[in-house]
Amino acid sequence: MTKKQAKKPLTTEQKINRRTFISFGVFGAAAIGGVFGWKWLYNSPEEVTAITGGTRVPLRRALNKTEIAVRRLLYSEKHLVRTYPKSMAAKNVRQNSDVGVESPIDLAAWKLQVTKGNGEKLLIGIEDIKALPKTEIVYDFKCVEGWDQIQYWGGLSFVDFVKHFNLDSETKMDYVGMETPDKLYYVGLDMDSALHPQTLLAYEMNEKPVPLNHGAPLRLIIPVKYGVKNLKRIGSISFSNQRPRDYWAEKGYDYFLGL
Repeated sequence: MTKKQAKKPLTTEQKINRRTFISFGVFGAAAIGGVFGWKWLYNSPEEVTAITGGTRVPLRRALNKTEIAVRRLLYSEKHLVRTYPKSMAAKNVRQNSDVGVESPIDLAAWKLQVTKGNGEKLLIGIEDIKALPKTEIVYDFKCVEGWDQIQYWGGLSFVDFVKHFNLDSETKMDYVGMETPDKLYYVGLDMDSALHPQTLLAYEMNEKPVPLNHGAPLRLIIPVKYGVKNLKRIGSISFSNQRPRDYWAEKGYDYFLGL
């Protein structure tokens, strides 16, 4: 037998053809896998509508696992959203939805109702909130619809609110629930996000009182969340170890909705 002849090196054209073949093979396999994966997810059972609803069970499980991981990694005093000078804040602040702020309201009679873990209720007036140190933030407000806008807000830091009204015991719970006075709009927040140092109970927009269509007299500004979590016109706040109801989570959106 003769010795095997050494293989001839591939030409440039052969190398290109080989890489193209491999690339198309990988792409084809990924595409087939994606189709089967989509069919599997589409045919999987839909979750029973409760606090969340409208999506498939495997997807909801994945979203819930992602929430736990992100909360542990990102939501601390070491991870702040970027801020900007006041001069960059939009003069015409965009408004997306008026759910929860359509109902008539007597601003002079408005009181924030806070329900403590033991059932005790606090009624807090807007002047009580304004009397405390003000915190300001100018940041890039982001909407789930894809738009964003640099906005200025001023108000009471939620952390300062908790400390002043002796709600430290309540912060040992897992969640905060907030609702509009007419109860037509409501959000649930994980405690880590609520206690983020940039979360505000805002009563000013562009250094003037928040207008009615943006949630007067008091609204939530939580920069680590998409806009749908930034509740306009807060009527009540509660604390619990179970997820509070959430307007968009009931319609299939991610409960966490963090950035």
